[in-house]
Parts: sequence; C-alpha cells; structure tokens
Amino acid sequence: MSLIKWEPFREMAGLHGRLNRMFPDSFFGRVGSLLEDSTVVRNWAPVVDIYETENEVVLKAELPGMEKKDIHLEVRDHTLTLSGERKHEKEINEENFHRVERSYGKFYRSFSLPSTVNGGEIKASMKDGVLEVNLPKVEKAKLKAIEIESK
Repeated sequence: MSLIKWEPFREMAGLHGRLNRMFPDSFFGRVGSLLEDSTVVRNWAPVVDIYETENEVVLKAELPGMEKKDIHLEVRDHTLTLSGERKHEKEINEENFHRVERSYGKFYRSFSLPSTVNGGEIKASMKDGVLEVNLPKVEKAKLKAIEIESK
C-alpha cells in the first residue's frame, strides 16, 4: 500500500476551481474572489506524471524557473523523495506587484517505488523546467516471453 500525503490546501483549491466553473464570471461576480485577493501564502508542490515502460519507471515533474541546485532528489527504503524551494524574484519591488498567482516556497513530495525498481541505477535530468527521473527495473522484473514448444 502506498502512503499518500494529505494536502488540505490542494483540496480547497480544487473546490474553488469547481465553484468557479459552476458560477461563471457573469453570475454574481467571480466566486472566491476574496480568496484570490487574499494574502494567504499557499503551499505548493510540483505536478508530476509517472509512467512505466518495459525497462523503467519514469517520473516527470514540472519545476518552471527552478535551477537544479534548488532541487533535492533522494531514494531511501523504496521511497523517492523530491524536495526543494522555489524562491520569489527579489529584483522586483513588492509594491510594484499587482497580482501574485505563482506559488513559491519549499515543497516536499514522496513516492513509493515498486520493488521492481533498481534504486542504485536511478538517473535524473532537467530540460526546459521539467525534471525527468528514470528508474530502471531490475533484470528479473522485466517481462520475458516464453516460447511454447510443440511435442
């Protein structure tokens, strides 16, 4: 069984989005506009895609604007941990901002790995703000076709 971290703010954001779809801009104004204009700091975590091929499990995480020095990747006890921090741009004076919708701050995500993954051979690369983690399968986990002989 995989452990899944409960993120209440993500659930609230999902509810907020559903309410906005139910009540469009022209109907009573925009639902949740008080939330949008608030100064509440939101937790964030990069979105990921995980898929499997014949030879490996691949994880892709969106980390736009981040450098690899700000990202930490670790494997321990069949758990892959992705953490880091996206820092707010300091060149722009805060009084000059009209709206801040992008999320900043520290993040932490953990993923349970199947026992078929070879933890010692993991490779990671980053291109255009997308982190790709390649988790090769152990040899015995790869599918092997068995030929059936005629008697």
